[in-house]
Amino acid sequence: MMPLFLLELNWKELFLGHEEWSFLLEIILRTAIMFLAIIIGLRVLGKRGVKQLSIFELVVIIGLGSAAGDPMFNKDVGIISSILVFIIIILLYSIVTYFIGRSKKFEKLVEGSSICLIRNGEFSIDNFKKENLGSDEFFAELRLKGVSQLGQIEMAIEEISGEISVFYYEDEQVKPGLPIMPDSLKNPLKNIRKEGFYSCTFCGHTESKTEGNAGNCAKCKKDEWVEASGRKRVT
Repeated sequence: MMPLFLLELNWKELFLGHEEWSFLLEIILRTAIMFLAIIIGLRVLGKRGVKQLSIFELVVIIGLGSAAGDPMFNKDVGIISSILVFIIIILLYSIVTYFIGRSKKFEKLVEGSSICLIRNGEFSIDNFKKENLGSDEFFAELRLKGVSQLGQIEMAIEEISGEISVFYYEDEQVKPGLPIMPDSLKNPLKNIRKEGFYSCTFCGHTESKTEGNAGNCAKCKKDEWVEASGRKRVT
């Protein structure tokens, strides 16, 4: 026997809210129209607007998504007004991209610029601090590209799309560097027990050290070190 609270439920309101069953057909029509509008909009934006999303392009896509979503199921939002929003967003996109193509300063203002995060196997500290990017997240990105220690990298650049471009040293040029494998920075040293190459855990600066007090990093003045890795990249 069905529980009493289930019998008392207003099933129509549960599934349809305050709309009528006939509105389901309207939703199908609204969704189909807005789906076609999205496809047309993205075709007008071109491949650049889809392949690499800068901050500006992400705003455009979110705007198109918001304009398309509401009229699909909200009876109070007319399709014509949403289409008008589409036209305005695409028009603004075209105007901004026109000025981006004409002015490097305007392009940098709107989209930002690429930034070097690693140079010659060490962090570019000032640049890295500007980016909202944790070291664990960054190390994970590098590991996905086959990097196990920073000495394998000549230069790493964060592009305006957020992608990380990595330029590697040839095998014979790879030098000892900061290891980035999981837990490799877990037990930093302040005293050296074995002579060899050691890397600063903060900036990746690597130098030869003898037994005794590790001292401060010549680059960032921090005092925590880990044994450097001389491992070459496996491709």
